[in-house]
Amino acid sequence: METITLENGVAMPLEGFGVFQVQEETCEETVLAAIQAGYRLIDTASAYQNEAAVGRALRRCGLPREAVFLTTKAYIQEMGYENTKAAFAASCQRLGVEYLDLYLVHMPFGDYYGAWRAMEELYQEGKVRAIGVCNFLPDRLLDLCCQARVRPQVNQIERHPHYQRPEDLALMAELGVRPQAWAPFAEGLNGMFTEPVLGEIARKHGKTPAQVILRWNVQQGVMVIPKSVHRARMEENLDIWDFSLDGEDLARIAALDRGRPSMLDPRKVSEVKRVYAYLENPVLTSL
Repeated sequence: METITLENGVAMPLEGFGVFQVQEETCEETVLAAIQAGYRLIDTASAYQNEAAVGRALRRCGLPREAVFLTTKAYIQEMGYENTKAAFAASCQRLGVEYLDLYLVHMPFGDYYGAWRAMEELYQEGKVRAIGVCNFLPDRLLDLCCQARVRPQVNQIERHPHYQRPEDLALMAELGVRPQAWAPFAEGLNGMFTEPVLGEIARKHGKTPAQVILRWNVQQGVMVIPKSVHRARMEENLDIWDFSLDGEDLARIAALDRGRPSMLDPRKVSEVKRVYAYLENPVLTSL
């Protein structure tokens, strides 16, 4: 597995395994299968309500703790200095670990400035190897960086061929924040897997559209965390390191950009309402 080096020198796998919407009762076996398939980064969150299952899989997998890069996140209701300190401890207890590799602010809402102060302290105390944010648009990311003692090392964002975000990536590069794409397939919404251009590029390289999408991201230095509960698809998603997209491929994919999100728009009132209520009513999107 290829890695990318964060601003603080920590090496992070370019491809990992996400467990969003993987149910608690199946998550343990799913994560165990992913690790056996070769994934070495597991991404979860307190809001996913499956941290305990992820922890059980880590203990069963036979690998030492340091062999798996572990990410979790604090949700809106866990924002604020004291709340985030307590949320971190609770996540570590559920996961059964003494430290995290990456801890993230899950949404750009609530008292995330208080949360960030807590995360900075956790980082300086060595309880987490890197800290970052999710879903921060350029203005909010820049403002946080201007106020922070420790800048975010990662910004996890919705990024796929229909929403390519070149301006966001340019600012992240300027600030030294590494991008990571959640839902790199946009959950298959809006005909992602049936895009003729992606199909043609896939056939050219003897790959699948999903593999082309993942390769497109990592080739541009964007980490990815695809999810699947099927072992064959897990292995397919990992099989992206033996080919490269050429300039023509990249130009054709660039033309697919619709310039708008498919899943999360933190500027839209209906979306803000949705994410605040997500723990009680887990609706995928209002878009």
